[in-house]
Amino acid sequence: MNRAEFLARLQRGLVGLPTTTANDIVADYESHFADGLAAGRTEAQVAEALGDPDRLARELKAEASAKRWGQEQTASSAAGAIFGILGLGAIDILILLPIALPVFGTVLSLLIAGVAVFVAGGAVLVVGPFLGGPGGALAAALLGVGLMGLGIFMTGTMALLTKWLIDATVWYARLHYRVVKPALEPQSQV
Repeated sequence: MNRAEFLARLQRGLVGLPTTTANDIVADYESHFADGLAAGRTEAQVAEALGDPDRLARELKAEASAKRWGQEQTASSAAGAIFGILGLGAIDILILLPIALPVFGTVLSLLIAGVAVFVAGGAVLVVGPFLGGPGGALAAALLGVGLMGLGIFMTGTMALLTKWLIDATVWYARLHYRVVKPALEPQSQV
């Protein structure tokens, strides 16, 4: 593979990143080719040392998503980080999906259940004293407040757990990138 083919595939793989970021990455890899040619290597040797440009683009997009999550912890950056990580490769997807989907699904379900318990507690607090249940109005009010407290506890705990899971997923991506990065760097020839 020559320089033009490598850079074209890398550029196509970086679609979705901000244009300036993608252009900076492509310029950096152009300099790898220039340095390799100056050292007496062919374009094919430099391209082989850099690895598969499609895989490289996926890893760079995952790292950019992880950096974005580190800078702004919003729902969209969390989704970007998770999908960037899942995009790293089929093996990673086969390993992560059976673990991540049930865990994230359970946490999301408990988060929604916490909100539902809070709303139910509010309904009991407002309507309960007028229904004349056992224990009277005070028991209904205390039950409503207790349910609202449980809902707040569940929602807060699940929100913290969600943040922790996203941080763990980003950590996994960075670990994966650090493991793969030495293979992507040009090897010095002795």
